[in-house]
Amino acid sequence: MANAVIDIDEKPKALQLITLSAQHMFAMFGSTILVPKLTGLSPAMALLTSGIATLIFLLVTRFQVPAYLGSSFAFITPIIFVSNSGGVGSAMIGSMFVGLTYGIVSLLILKTGYKWIMKLLPPIVVAPVIMVIGLGLATVAVDMAMNIPDGNGGKIYSFPDFSAALVTLAAAIICTIFFKNIISTMPILIGLVVGYIYSAAIGIVDYTAIGQAKWFALPDFLIPGIDYEFKVTSTLLLAMVPIVIVTISEHIGHQLVLGKVVNRNYIKEPGLHRSLLGDGLGTLMSAFIGGPPKTTYGENIGVLVLTRVYSVYVIGGAAILAIVMAFFSKAMAVIETIPTSVLGGVSILLFGIIASSGLRMLVENKVDFDDKRNLVIASVILIFGIGGATLKIPQVSDTFAIEGMALAAIVGVILNIVLPGRDKEVADLDE
Repeated sequence: MANAVIDIDEKPKALQLITLSAQHMFAMFGSTILVPKLTGLSPAMALLTSGIATLIFLLVTRFQVPAYLGSSFAFITPIIFVSNSGGVGSAMIGSMFVGLTYGIVSLLILKTGYKWIMKLLPPIVVAPVIMVIGLGLATVAVDMAMNIPDGNGGKIYSFPDFSAALVTLAAAIICTIFFKNIISTMPILIGLVVGYIYSAAIGIVDYTAIGQAKWFALPDFLIPGIDYEFKVTSTLLLAMVPIVIVTISEHIGHQLVLGKVVNRNYIKEPGLHRSLLGDGLGTLMSAFIGGPPKTTYGENIGVLVLTRVYSVYVIGGAAILAIVMAFFSKAMAVIETIPTSVLGGVSILLFGIIASSGLRMLVENKVDFDDKRNLVIASVILIFGIGGATLKIPQVSDTFAIEGMALAAIVGVILNIVLPGRDKEVADLDE
């Protein structure tokens, strides 16, 4: 990569620090607030917890890794499912156990190295699960884009809303394809802004929430034992925890890419166990106060590539700006008034990109589908996940159930272990 304009441990001047930090905040803003909007959580809490989680990550990684932590899209379906069955508190408890799982895996990596996890989670398992995440949400995105409530508990087609979704989608696509500067790293935010302006012009925005909101207010905290009963069930654990199969692989990929960008080896120093622990602690903290699970953000890696400013002070500055923004309730009220169709428009692109990134992983790793073993594993994962397969064992428990994406991920791992012909060689990430 090109030499750094400002390297990792260098501190920009005050005005430059604010400007560069704001770029990173806006790069992650659209995606980070989209997750809570889709899952019924608080956008303000998503912003607040993303800032705090990023500061935790920087601290755990000894201020060596310039990564920003935002809301994870991998957990959208599990959060919706768990919230519908056990309330939003169940989703938070499940997210806490996700964070604890990260911690356990990071400890195992510290003690035994990372090669075991690379054998457990090869591309032929992870890539189809990533595709399931995107394709499984396709109907959600399209429904949001073109249908509105009919007042009787059903939905009806709305051309004005669908037109807003299409304008939003077009803006996000144009931003992605035709811009090469900093704007290209924030297609979701640009799409939301353009879609909102169009929606206001055609009269489908309800401004009531903005008028009622105070200028500044505390975000909606969700504290276990106060706002909900801390009750652990097999349903929430089996719906949430298996998704770490994807997010840990995503984390490893981001660390490798980020290391190439800034010319460091993050697998060795500060070590994969530290970066994974930072991610896990950020997720644990987020869930404890009412935010969604966290993950390192590719959008912010894109900003690093474009600006060649790698300073952790800039990442920390973006985290502080996000924390401050979370208390600006007028801005949060504006987010609440974004039409569902506009969210649907950006979701069509975003969920499609998630699915396509699974295909990309298969291509980049040259997975051979003439090999029947690979064909079987990918096929079963895709159909189990997209089809919504459910495993229930009434003889064991009336509440025991593994569904959809979680079941697909578990079955994929098992098939990879038991089917003959598994690759014995694992790439040396230290090189």
